[in-house]
Amino acid sequence: MTRPVIIIQARMHSTRLPGKVLLPLCGKPMLWHIVQRCRAVPGIAEVVVATTDQPHDQAIRTYCTANGIPWHGGSEPDVLDRYYQAAISYEADPVVRVTGDCAMIDPGVIAQVLRMHQQDSFDLVGAATGAGALRDTGYHFPDGIDVECFTFACLERLWCETHAPQDREHVSTYALRNSDLFDIGRVYAPAEYGVHRWVVDHPEDYALVRAVYAALWRPGSHFTMGEVLAYLAAHPDVYALNRQHVGQEGYAALME
Repeated sequence: MTRPVIIIQARMHSTRLPGKVLLPLCGKPMLWHIVQRCRAVPGIAEVVVATTDQPHDQAIRTYCTANGIPWHGGSEPDVLDRYYQAAISYEADPVVRVTGDCAMIDPGVIAQVLRMHQQDSFDLVGAATGAGALRDTGYHFPDGIDVECFTFACLERLWCETHAPQDREHVSTYALRNSDLFDIGRVYAPAEYGVHRWVVDHPEDYALVRAVYAALWRPGSHFTMGEVLAYLAAHPDVYALNRQHVGQEGYAALME
């Protein structure tokens, strides 16, 4: 019996945009929107926020408690351990990984990744996004439509075998670099969208996401990746807001 649980990693500390996960979008914190979009995925048993046990993340823990959002507090640098302990606490299998800077994560893409994982029995399935899809030949999603789905056994194996600090921080890089040891699947976009940067890591990223939310968000509904693409095509000034930032540059270096 499976129990799919989405675990969202989130923390307040960010050198480029401190406190970004609780920045407002249409009157609600960004984290609230991510949780609601994840809850819209069919078949998900629980949506959990995996934050740290550090004092500077008390604001996240307090917010989640006050708003009925399950959470787990764990290691700040060892994100892999944070996921593993949260998965144990919430009996997650498979474990769906989403990051707290993906304010425009698409429930439909999460559902695609989960469906491929369940139908084809992969250890790990991910959406191919931007530079994170190095060595892939298929079409890529925008940077910011990032989702991965692990079996608990795969997550536990990573937890046991992975020792390098950068791999503990980035959770899946050890498996992706050693794809001969793991059965890995990819969900590809219907066209090449890898040039789009929707992740929130810089003030300019937040400006873009805030503009999209102001235009498209409505209570009780979730705009899609296609709607965002159409909006940005019609508003090149918004699309240009964060063009100076290259997506996933640090992640790309880890994969070499």
